[in-house]
Amino acid sequence: MPTSKTITIMGIDPGLATTGWGILEKKGQKLALIDYGLIATNAKKEFAQRLKIINQDLAKVIKKYKPDAFGVESIYFCKNVKTALLVGQARGVILLTCIKTNKPIFDFTPLQIKQAITTYGRADKKQVQQMVKIILNLKNIPKPDHAADALACAICAANSI
Repeated sequence: MPTSKTITIMGIDPGLATTGWGILEKKGQKLALIDYGLIATNAKKEFAQRLKIINQDLAKVIKKYKPDAFGVESIYFCKNVKTALLVGQARGVILLTCIKTNKPIFDFTPLQIKQAITTYGRADKKQVQQMVKIILNLKNIPKPDHAADALACAICAANSI
């Protein structure tokens, strides 16, 4: 009986203050949690330096886990245009960091992620987090929220492969 190839997938929830990341392994149809965490930047630092920190810290995580594919959440509609522009720039840095690996990158809107994880596109954060816990067979909901969101994005990417 042939064994399925194991694929490592990284999910990313972009942010300027905090960027969530999560690493899953997919073997056949089974998903397993490998690790998750946050990249945090200090609001007192210069904006360009914060982008540099995101790039460097994300590159370290990528180097450690060597993902075969990425799932990156797209920016949702934001009432504060300034915040959306800043997060958009952080997302650009994140995408460039991932592109340098020459691995596939899957983009998902928050609506797509909610639909894929809960089957309801208007699900709230707690519903999505509970389903991440169930899908990955975890004892607890992953914390903080941005890491749980990144894992939801990784699950979507895993289902796209």
